[in-house]
Amino acid sequence: MGKTIAIANQKGGVGKTTTTFNLGACLASSGRKVLLVDADAQANSTSGIGVEPDENDPTIYECLVDGLPAREAVLNTAIKNLDIICSNMNLVGAEVELRSRPDREKVLYRVLEPIKDDYDYILIDCSPSLGIITVNALTASDSVLIPVQAEYFALEGISQLLNTIRIIKSRLRPQLEIEGFLLTMYDARLRLANQIFEDLKGHFGDMVFSTVIPRNIKLSESPSHGLPVILYDPDSRGSIAYMQLARELDSRGRKKKKH
Repeated sequence: MGKTIAIANQKGGVGKTTTTFNLGACLASSGRKVLLVDADAQANSTSGIGVEPDENDPTIYECLVDGLPAREAVLNTAIKNLDIICSNMNLVGAEVELRSRPDREKVLYRVLEPIKDDYDYILIDCSPSLGIITVNALTASDSVLIPVQAEYFALEGISQLLNTIRIIKSRLRPQLEIEGFLLTMYDARLRLANQIFEDLKGHFGDMVFSTVIPRNIKLSESPSHGLPVILYDPDSRGSIAYMQLARELDSRGRKKKKH
């Protein structure tokens, strides 16, 4: 049975999308079978991984609104073991169209459940809001990975997300856990960045990944080439950090299974 992880933070610009497709590519290159689900109407995970869907290709919108089986929306990427269900601007409409549905929070769960066994990991890239699509993503997931930017207002908004996670856990998805907090855009030379890492550790202890994602020009450049950083520049600091994150995530999963 695969593990479904939502990558979420309602604060924009914290590295959710960068983390989704780079972590997915690193897990796939380590031999794991991975599905990316682009649940953001901006579709940056789709373009960042180099997939350009034909206008006739089905997306997550058709799965959510028209009931299309997920398998029919899965596209292969150029990376072995890595598949994607794409997004596009139509997803904005899904927010409205799902609102009147009974059980509207569980639509994505029902979409993904039949294909969960096909993958080791399903990674869902959430939009920077706590709308109905993000609630669906959290309800469909086993855990949430929360990227946190190494900046002054980093911890702002986390309490709102944690409150949403608590509500979903109590009403919709009791199994939902926090996978971990990931510090992104980290610059070790800045005292503030180190202070934020210490604050996170102080608040959340072992839930904070020991891997941090550095500010790295190659990480910023790679999406414009439609490549994850491990293909764009495998020796860059960004690439090394995401490979390390993939290993840390994998080993955490194995430890939990033993317990």
